[in-house]
Amino acid sequence: MGDKVYRAAITGFAVVIPLLLLFIAIEVGKAGWPAFREFGLGFLTSSVWDPANQQFGVAPAIYGTLVTSGLALLMATPLALGVAIFLSEFAPDWLRTPLAFLVDLLAAIPSVIYGLWGIFYLLPALRTTIMPFLARTLGLEATPFFSGPAYGPSLLAAGMILAIMILPYISAVSREVLLAVPRSQREAALALGATRWEMIRDAVVPYAKSGIIGGIILGLGRALGETMAVTMLIGNVPKISASLNSLAMSDAMV
Repeated sequence: MGDKVYRAAITGFAVVIPLLLLFIAIEVGKAGWPAFREFGLGFLTSSVWDPANQQFGVAPAIYGTLVTSGLALLMATPLALGVAIFLSEFAPDWLRTPLAFLVDLLAAIPSVIYGLWGIFYLLPALRTTIMPFLARTLGLEATPFFSGPAYGPSLLAAGMILAIMILPYISAVSREVLLAVPRSQREAALALGATRWEMIRDAVVPYAKSGIIGGIILGLGRALGETMAVTMLIGNVPKISASLNSLAMSDAMV
């Protein structure tokens, strides 16, 4: 009887998750239906944002959200995975817990604080140092991805602040799944003559791959759902541009 009750309970818990997702989808669809009824599918593809004439298109907002989230993943994933590997494989015991605590503490900082830090410190650094370095020193201004003037607020600024914000999520999940890899997996690789780095690369990371991917997806969800910090740094201009230096728009403005 105990096994049957336990099986029924965990089955019910498992079913609750897709039901919650279904209810969320229904509520979002109900809330967004008036916009589609008024503007049609062009609401998703139009770049015109003219409140005075009642013309609204969210294509720039969708584009800005996807680009900044993609940039955040590209910048945060290698760094977060490196931090997780260091904490799980290389860090001494006296350093592992304090450093992990400090990394996890980044997730507790409110997004408006990240936005204010970005306005007062990140944007001046981008405008005076980082963007000119990328454009002139590396010669990237000839490419469409770094063309145009460096104002500071931009897709690049929003992507960088998102990378900092999602780093603790990816790092924490990756660290836990790496620590959960059986010790025998490591010992078997070392017994076959692998170096410590080869052991991590060929035995530990592949074993934990599914958990690491889960952490990356969690970070992506955090990046897609962020509003305040991105709004403060992206420039809030409804246009689509290939240049990461250009001002753009995010879904928070919609």
